[in-house]
Amino acid sequence: MSQGNSAPPERVEEMFDRISSVYDGMNLAISGFQEPRWRRRLVEASGIGPGGRALDVACGTGKVSTDLYRAAQPGGSAVGIDFSAGMIEIARERKDAALEALTFQQGDALDLPVDDDTFDAATIAFGMRILAVYRGGFAEMARAVRPGCKVACLEITRPTSRLGKLIGRWFDSIVPLIGRVVGQGDAYAYLVQSTKGYPDP
Repeated sequence: MSQGNSAPPERVEEMFDRISSVYDGMNLAISGFQEPRWRRRLVEASGIGPGGRALDVACGTGKVSTDLYRAAQPGGSAVGIDFSAGMIEIARERKDAALEALTFQQGDALDLPVDDDTFDAATIAFGMRILAVYRGGFAEMARAVRPGCKVACLEITRPTSRLGKLIGRWFDSIVPLIGRVVGQGDAYAYLVQSTKGYPDP
């Protein structure tokens, strides 16, 4: 596995702050409207269940965090952590006030502000390839979960099949184009580039 993303963290943080208001819509569009299904599969893979405590790293606007919280009911909780203040602000604004055991906080995925052996599941969606040290991200999530509990990662990698490569070329061209339409062409060009450096599973 390659070491990690080489972009300066402060640049990446600023970029995610800028795109926070269009992030969910862009994810839906560029995934071919598959993103909700992928989220469901991630939550299922995490193994979270009623009464569990879930951690969502690089939580963005909180969609996976909310899905985890609902899967942990009754009696469970979820914490979403993201280094982008803009993302956390939106996550908090959108949160249903009745979901008291769902919380969001700003924090670094490579130095999570959580105790060891605290959670029953940890997830990360579309965030691992952004980290400066991939192994460090997985290690921090593994530190946060109780022994025997799962760390689940949803990420985009480069396709290897013939059909996958055709879709990959579409992805490479259409994502920056859509990004330009919403005034964030440079950010989405960077996000496409970040998939090229991320290792295969």
